[in-house]
Amino acid sequence: MGAARAFLLAAILAVGAAMSAQAQILSFHDLDGWEEDDQRAALKVFQDSCDLLKEPEWGPICKFATQAGASPASARKFFELFFRPLVIGTPPALFTGYYEPELHGSLTRSPRYAWPIYGRPPELRDGMQFHSRAAIEGGALRGRGLELAWLEDPVEVFFLQIQGSGRIRLPDGRVMRVGYAGKNGHPYRSVGQEMIRRGTHTPDQVSAQAIRSWVRSNPGTGMDLLDTNPSYVFFRRLPDLAPEKGPIGAMGRSITGMRSLAVDPAHNPLGAPIWIEKTGRAPLHRLMVAQDTGGAIKGAQRADIFYGTGDAAGDAAGAVKDGGRMVVLLPIDLAYALYPEG
Repeated sequence: MGAARAFLLAAILAVGAAMSAQAQILSFHDLDGWEEDDQRAALKVFQDSCDLLKEPEWGPICKFATQAGASPASARKFFELFFRPLVIGTPPALFTGYYEPELHGSLTRSPRYAWPIYGRPPELRDGMQFHSRAAIEGGALRGRGLELAWLEDPVEVFFLQIQGSGRIRLPDGRVMRVGYAGKNGHPYRSVGQEMIRRGTHTPDQVSAQAIRSWVRSNPGTGMDLLDTNPSYVFFRRLPDLAPEKGPIGAMGRSITGMRSLAVDPAHNPLGAPIWIEKTGRAPLHRLMVAQDTGGAIKGAQRADIFYGTGDAAGDAAGAVKDGGRMVVLLPIDLAYALYPEG
């Protein structure tokens, strides 16, 4: 049994051991809205990273994927022929959203651009606990030449780290793409949950927009609030990333707005198609592909939807905190090997 298969099997068994959790194989008729979705877009995204899936069950599927999808019907038949839908864990799911921000910045510090984003320090190793956010913001890395760019607003620096990638428009009109390069080894802590704990907001009031507004209106205590999340993200320049391409996800490939998903790979394998049924004010019933991860994305029924690039995508993503259901599509042999009872 391959490492990925064994890992997923262990995850499913762990889920099944809990009294409140289960895994279940469904039919495509059980997927609400399956017939209405245009799976061609998801098939193209699936093709973008399929060659990275090394388990033997994926090889023939990836080969056929390059020949499928000339029409919505043929793309749909491709997934129905080679996959089985599997619910891992117990819905309801929790869906949130993320995006690629577009920010103004400079390669040099000035009174307007005074807040740095840092490249990864050379001594930082994966898994190592480094300086906390408060220490770094207090100047722990100052003067070492690690600054990649300077931004206008500390709140935008914070949210750029939450999103993990961005576009920075420089004063001369050039655009610099930056992507995730590592983190400081401290656990992620939700600023929104801290606002609820402090009593400044109720759970239904917390959103990315609310955090931005409150921190900017309360600069002293606002910075203290941001520092309650000790996790800090470092960036790298992405000079060869074409403007029409999305940011780089956890698989090392560009992700696609409204078709790429960040998941917990301990439960849902990266590269797998995932059907989502998101409730809320803007319901979504569509096929997406698990191509990214996130520090706050933990659990079998937990996902972050990539909404795209720019302010409109950010407004949409920041308002998402919805329930629903996630259904992973696995190759038929793998689905039944992992959960033979169905």
